[in-house]
Amino acid sequence: MYTTLISVPQLQQLQQLHQAQGQPARLMIFDCSFDLTQPAAGEQQYTQGHIPGALYVHLDKALSAPHGPGADPDAHEAASGGRHPLPQRERFADWLSSIGFANDMQAVVYDRNGANYCGRLWWMLKWVGHEAVAVLDGGWQAWQAAGGPVAAGEEAAASGSLFKLGPTRAVLVDTADVLKHLGRPGQTLVDARAAPRFRGEIEPLDPVAGHIPGAINRPFALNLGADGKFKPAAQLKAEFEALLGQRDPASVVHHCGSGVSAVPNILGMEIAGLGGSALYAGSWSDWCSDPARPMAKG
Repeated sequence: MYTTLISVPQLQQLQQLHQAQGQPARLMIFDCSFDLTQPAAGEQQYTQGHIPGALYVHLDKALSAPHGPGADPDAHEAASGGRHPLPQRERFADWLSSIGFANDMQAVVYDRNGANYCGRLWWMLKWVGHEAVAVLDGGWQAWQAAGGPVAAGEEAAASGSLFKLGPTRAVLVDTADVLKHLGRPGQTLVDARAAPRFRGEIEPLDPVAGHIPGAINRPFALNLGADGKFKPAAQLKAEFEALLGQRDPASVVHHCGSGVSAVPNILGMEIAGLGGSALYAGSWSDWCSDPARPMAKG
């Protein structure tokens, strides 16, 4: 069972093992490629080329509650606020069942975006109680570099499976939680956005620039090396310990713009042996929606 990262050779070995057994595969691969500025781009990239058997997962349609113009908030209650609100756990479990995903399956997730978007699915599966989910280290680029086979078009989802909710394996907090503990030593806010956005110098996505007072900045891309793969566990541990100083890793609440790019930091801490941190899924987009909340720049 893979629960954090899986390498390309490990995935290929797992595929061969399942094929050799001659039974229905207990492995499901998900392509989560996306582009915030061009929401259709990820699916287009997927249809042009993907790992054989992989299903495409759209951030807005599958990994977020209905939102934006035309969405009915009463019919589709969300589990968080922000630009990419989480769906309720029960609704997400229903979606997993609809594509044939079951509790005894190994999930492997990847993207073309530095684990930014596939991390969302990794975290959400943990959130609904599923442990066997891993991020393909290096993503699509690593698969191509290894000469892995490529499929085009769309893959058909399976049917007949029932995913049952289990005890959550992830910690979720909301705006009220963050506000209640703001400035207290029991909460350490880590913002995963790029430094200019954190400092409030630019803001391409949300109506207000800045950050939550007291937050410290670790852009999510810092978890990756020059090869696009996650840095070694010892290096990640040293970097996070240097970032946190005397702060307890268990006090960390990760956030970003809309709760998506915060997840590579959660995964980075998990790889480093510093697990147990929380996700503020609403993130800055939810926080800045109320001008009465304190905000900082610099």
